[in-house]
Order: sequence, then C-alpha cells, then structure tokens
Amino acid sequence: MGNQLDRITHLNYSELPTGDPSGLEKDELRVGVAYFFSDDEEEVDDRTPSDCGFTKDHSPAEEGPFSVSEVEYSAFCSQECIFSKLRENEDLNVYSAKTLLTMCKPGDLLELVATAQAPHWAIYEQDDQVIHLHKGEIRKDSLLEISNGRHGRIVNNRYRYRPLPPDLVMQNALGHLGLSSEEICWTNSESFAAWCRFGKREFKAGGEAHSAEQQYFLKVHLSGSGVHTLVFRSLEDMIRERRRVDASGILKELSLVNGGKE
Repeated sequence: MGNQLDRITHLNYSELPTGDPSGLEKDELRVGVAYFFSDDEEEVDDRTPSDCGFTKDHSPAEEGPFSVSEVEYSAFCSQECIFSKLRENEDLNVYSAKTLLTMCKPGDLLELVATAQAPHWAIYEQDDQVIHLHKGEIRKDSLLEISNGRHGRIVNNRYRYRPLPPDLVMQNALGHLGLSSEEICWTNSESFAAWCRFGKREFKAGGEAHSAEQQYFLKVHLSGSGVHTLVFRSLEDMIRERRRVDASGILKELSLVNGGKE
C-alpha cells in the first residue's frame, strides 16, 4: 500500500468524465440516496476580518491578492487525481469580496476562507448574488453580505472533474432554491456547490455505491509534520473529514494509512 500511495503522489493531474453530462440524474441511477442535512460544521459565522487568519491586517476594502494560512491537500480516487489544493501547483491567493465580484462569471464556483474554519462555497449567479447552502437551506444572498469581511477566490479547477456548461450549472443551483432540512441531500456548502458545477451524484450524501475496489485517498499536507494519507469509501466522507480538519486542524488517527507520516 505504501508503494502504491507513493506512485499516486506523482501522477499527473487529469480530468475525469462526469456521470450524467446534463447534471440531471435519473432516479434509477441513484444508489442508496439518503436525504438529510447536517450543520455540524456550519461555516458562516460572525467573525471579524481580523479573526480570519490573514498574514497582515487587511481591511475588507483592500483589493489583494492576499495569502492566508491553510492546510493543503491532494485527493485521489484509486489512482486518479480528483482534487488538488497545493500552493506549489495552484494560486491560492484570496481577494476581498468586492474585488472577487469583478472577476466572477455566472456558474463560477466560489470559496470563502478563514483560518480554523471550514471554507464556505457558493455558486455565483450575477449582480453580487450567489446561491449556496447555509443553515439547512438553499438560499440566494449577496456575496458582500455573507463574506462578512472574509476573502475568497474562484475555485473552478479545484476538483478535476469536467464541468457542466454554465447554463446547466445555474439550472442545478436555481432549481433547488428554497429547499431545506429533510429535502436536502448535501451535508455542507461545498458538496452542494460542487454538485451544481459538476453534476456528479457522488457529492450527494448516500449517493455513491460503496465497493471494496474503489477507495478515496486524501493526502493532508501539514506544515512541519509531513504528509498524512487517509482512506475513505466515499467522496462525501472524504469531503466531510477534510472540512473537519480545516476547522479543527486535528486528524483522526484511526483513519490514517500506515500510521500517516510518509
């Protein structure tokens, strides 16, 4: 297993095909879908900009780009890279919400970040409006208002799946406005926003068939303590654990492969 994971680290990043290119799934394709919502990692709170972990004391009006202290990751399904958040390969700088608005196009995937807090994800619509999952409801809100001083970035390429056309991304997002609680089958803002953009049922809670052959490997790059590899049976489980690490900075040791350090 150790040798296999070493090989995975050096794979070239590649796009994976989506399941249903329309983004609309057929009922007969759903496998064990469980419709529920969990807000055990609610991301948007009332922190002030000085609490968000930026390297300097920036005001929300400043344009950026800025740097923020973050855990870095790469993730694989079997031997294919499906997710990458590595500063050596990507631009992880963030911008004020006001500046971010000048960069966005309808259907863009946005991420608001703060230290010791799970990122908040949203789909950009237009005119400062984003569609996102917040407090158990699919809502449309002002990006300037929900950012609350946090900085953000466009993360269209964070997942290595092939995106849907912008009109289908917006169809997915707008088609779920107003849903809440038991009507929702995503457990966090990232899973919902990513599903809107890529249309893969794996982002839904319980939407993925488990098999012994298919495993997800998450490499956690912790500053000063090496790279830790965790293994999961579903994409949703992996997302939830990664977001938990973002919020707490603590790994669950029982999930580690080969003791974790490499």
